[in-house]
Amino acid sequence: MDRGKPGSKIHAVSDRNGLPLTVLVSAANVNDSTMLEDVLDNLRAIRQPLGRPRRWPGKLHGDKGYDYRFCREVVRRRGMIARIARKGIESSTHLGQHRYVIERCLEWVSRFRRLARRYDRKASHFTGFLRLACALICYRRAARLNLLTSNNP
Repeated sequence: MDRGKPGSKIHAVSDRNGLPLTVLVSAANVNDSTMLEDVLDNLRAIRQPLGRPRRWPGKLHGDKGYDYRFCREVVRRRGMIARIARKGIESSTHLGQHRYVIERCLEWVSRFRRLARRYDRKASHFTGFLRLACALICYRRAARLNLLTSNNP
């Protein structure tokens, strides 16, 4: 967190494959831990295969920016297991394989030129383009895996 930094920060939750489940935008000088509850409130239950009830994610992986007691309690109240790196105890590479997933998700988002650098003055416009980019990412993944319904046999 840099108190004097202008700009915006993208807070995201992704699934195990890196597909974005929810995204929020905040000022760049806002600490990550203060936005955790808003991000989790924005999260919806994940759709399961046909006939099964929707489920909440089982675990939440986070970096050292979320290593606060109230963050762990927020995650626990939602019935998830908090896998958050601890400051001064665990090395920064401890959650590396899990951290890669969200870094890849944010990299996919930053490939959209409009989101790589913020040109919009209003946060609502930037958030709209951010959600559109996430929808395109999910659509492209579904098309690549042939999950879309089509008339071709």
